[in-house]
Amino acid sequence: MAATRMISIIGLKNAGKTTFLVALAAEMVRRKFRVMTIKHGSHAADMDQQGKDTWRHWHEGKAERVLMEAPGQRVLFERTPEESDPVALAGRYLTGADIVLVEGFKRAPLPKIEVYRKVAGPKPIFDPAVHDPADWVAMVTDDRDMRAPFPVFRFSDTAWLVTIAHLAWDRAAILPP
Repeated sequence: MAATRMISIIGLKNAGKTTFLVALAAEMVRRKFRVMTIKHGSHAADMDQQGKDTWRHWHEGKAERVLMEAPGQRVLFERTPEESDPVALAGRYLTGADIVLVEGFKRAPLPKIEVYRKVAGPKPIFDPAVHDPADWVAMVTDDRDMRAPFPVFRFSDTAWLVTIAHLAWDRAAILPP
C-alpha cells in the first residue's frame, strides 16, 4: 500500500476554501486517486434532524458513538474530550487514502495552499514576517497585485487547477505508515 499524502487548504472565512477543495478533490479523483477529506469546524456540527432515531441516540441517549449505516453511506457521530490534529484523525479514520485534503487546521504542521479573496479580508493569512514560505505550496487569489515567495494563481487564469493538483501531490506531507 502506498503512503498517504496530506495537504491543508486554508484561508479566511468566506474566501472560497470549500469551493477550491471540492474542485481539487474532483481533479484528484479524475486522476484515479483515493481522496478523503477532513473539515475543521469552528463550532459543533449537528448533521442529524431533531426527533429522528440517530438524533435521539445522540442527544437523548447520550451515546458515546452513533454509527448510522444506509445504502451507500455511513456516518459516525463520536463524542471527543478534545479536538484532534488532522494527522491523528487521518490515521484513525482515513486509512487507505492516496491523499487527504484538509480544510482548515491552519496551525497544523502541514503544507498549505491558501485561498484568498479580497472580499474576505484586507490581507491573506500568509505573512512573510511570521510564516515560513516553505510551509506554503501555493496561493489562489483574486488579487492581481499579490506577490509571494511561492506560486500565486489567479482565479481568472486558465488551467491553474491542473497545475495546483500537481503541486499538491508533489508537496503534500507523507504520513508515517
